[in-house]
Amino acid sequence: MEIYSTEEQQAEAIKRFFRENGVSLALGIVLGLGGLYGWKAYNAYKIESAEATSNAFTAVIESDDALAKSESFIAEYSGSNYAVLAAFVAAKEAVEQKQLDKAAEKLSWAAENVKNAELKATALLRLARVQLAQGSADKALETLSKTMPESFKAQIAEIKGDVLLSKGDSNGARDAYQSAIDNGGAENNPMLQIKLDDLAQPAK
Repeated sequence: MEIYSTEEQQAEAIKRFFRENGVSLALGIVLGLGGLYGWKAYNAYKIESAEATSNAFTAVIESDDALAKSESFIAEYSGSNYAVLAAFVAAKEAVEQKQLDKAAEKLSWAAENVKNAELKATALLRLARVQLAQGSADKALETLSKTMPESFKAQIAEIKGDVLLSKGDSNGARDAYQSAIDNGGAENNPMLQIKLDDLAQPAK
């Protein structure tokens, strides 16, 4: 590195630097500022977009016909988490209106499109219950066989017990209910023990 001994030499060195690098330096500054403002504009757009999506979602769930309005919302915002939540809301409305096919459709879509493992499992468990209500026991068992977090083992086992019982498999149902209890299911669901007791084998 050069060491400049006088102010004149330093000034001349600075001038020479700008003569040689001025254009590229200026371009770098412009690009840097452009990137900064572009990033700020992008963030502002994301915030505005999120607020708009949130407002649209609120309008859907607060409407008198959430099931119908959720259709267009899910189509428009299919890449957002709100679309998954809207699918859950629509499925609940469909069940209440006894439109089980529509509920199964929404829950299947949610399970396929959500990234969060817990929400995916919730969608699958609800789908299995809907399939059981439709009389599609084998489909429900297939749904329950999909990979889910360990924390859902008790719920999976209980629903499996319900499905097996509907198929007339009392022994299988009893084993499933016992598995649900062994995995802590009875702590939040007293009905689980009752289900198991109802299938108790008579004493010999």
